[in-house]
Amino acid sequence: MIDNRDNELENSNHDSSNHDDYEDICYICRRPESKVGKMIKIPNNICICSDCMQKTFDTINTNGTPYADLLNFNPSMMNFSNLQNEIPKSQKLKKKKPVEKEKEAPILDVKSIPSPHMIKAQLDDFVVGQEHAKKVISVAVYNHYKRIAAGSMDDIEIEKSNMLMIGPTGSGKTFLVKTLAKLLNVPLAITDATSLTEAGYIGDDVESVLSKLLAAADNDVERAEHGIIFIDEIDKIAKKKSTTNRDVSGESVQQGMLKLLEGSEVEVPVGATNKNAMVPLTTINTKNILFICGGAFPDLDKIIKSRLNKQSSIGFGADLKDKYDDDINILQKVTVEDLREFGMIPEFIGRLPIIYTLEGLTKDMLVKVLKEPKNAILKQYQKLLALDEVDLRFDDGALEEIAERALKKKTGARALRAIIEEFMLDIMYEIPKDENIGRVTITKDYIEHKGVPVIEMRGSIANQPILEDKNKL
Repeated sequence: MIDNRDNELENSNHDSSNHDDYEDICYICRRPESKVGKMIKIPNNICICSDCMQKTFDTINTNGTPYADLLNFNPSMMNFSNLQNEIPKSQKLKKKKPVEKEKEAPILDVKSIPSPHMIKAQLDDFVVGQEHAKKVISVAVYNHYKRIAAGSMDDIEIEKSNMLMIGPTGSGKTFLVKTLAKLLNVPLAITDATSLTEAGYIGDDVESVLSKLLAAADNDVERAEHGIIFIDEIDKIAKKKSTTNRDVSGESVQQGMLKLLEGSEVEVPVGATNKNAMVPLTTINTKNILFICGGAFPDLDKIIKSRLNKQSSIGFGADLKDKYDDDINILQKVTVEDLREFGMIPEFIGRLPIIYTLEGLTKDMLVKVLKEPKNAILKQYQKLLALDEVDLRFDDGALEEIAERALKKKTGARALRAIIEEFMLDIMYEIPKDENIGRVTITKDYIEHKGVPVIEMRGSIANQPILEDKNKL
């Protein structure tokens, strides 16, 4: 009995310490304690700010209730069973640290920030190719957190450098940022620009991207103000070229994001993506938040080709109009003028000073994507069959055939899984039937539907020497 009481006391102390980390929120106006001052607490863990309490008394007094009855008012006699007992944790705000503690212990230490070559080396384990993109994003993230850690040490104030990432579909834009989020211990929010509209219209407001970052930081405003936001499908908010109505999901969204990218104090709903009367609001300063925008920008290659073909002419040594038709890296020749013609307003592009492109995947790169990364697709299937004690291997010819088929689909690395799922279905279905199967080798003939995979039984491979062949999986 003594042990149980000690455990209950310890748990209650733990719960109270966790509760002390969060601010009290007014039950009526949903404003936190940091904005309205000290709260008035009534039974059932309900907090009311002094403004709302005064308004309540004024309303009761104007309705004819004698003031003497208010003096005899006892909150414990009221029935609060229908009221909310506790605000959800997703809508609670963490208390800010005292100023003295912030001076003693800085939020970020320059020495703890990994250098660019270390960030790129970790990205190399997961992302194949894209050397230029990995170098740019490593340097940008390193400089961003050095800028935050340095603060305002002298009169020179370092501006932040937001990024615009352009690349064909399936080239690894989203995967690159997701991998970066795993490597860095910072809050990161990945959102989609397709659902954003101008404030007041159906859809998510621009501030909703900050709400997702605040949720990723466990409602800690200080951590959220040093996070990273990746806005995917940024090309979907391009200015519509032929429309007579108000462009609420295109140019208006770009205009609404201008202050967000540059740095300003924004009121953000806590625990929700849109503002309403029942959601608490907090203020986030976007000055130290790094924004990374990415998009495939379809038909941007046609704009680039038309600009480059203006110099084409007839005669010996002249540039032909079909010179750039087969160039898979045509996006690397993009300029700011091309993006303006695509539909991005100049003010928006000006707040994204770092513009870089990702390479289109070639056949050799697709083969490397299949087998080299730590979480490669083939390694995932090998692990699945290893649970059945079966060794799965692929011939070099099979890998090249898979890469060639993926190139024809023109969807980048996303096509690889669709192709592998197709020919691995029968193998994953038949192998568990026979426990004597020890090894399965996928050949080019099997992928071309001209043969069957090579199956070896356990007894035939038991006496074979184990060879380490790095070229075969």
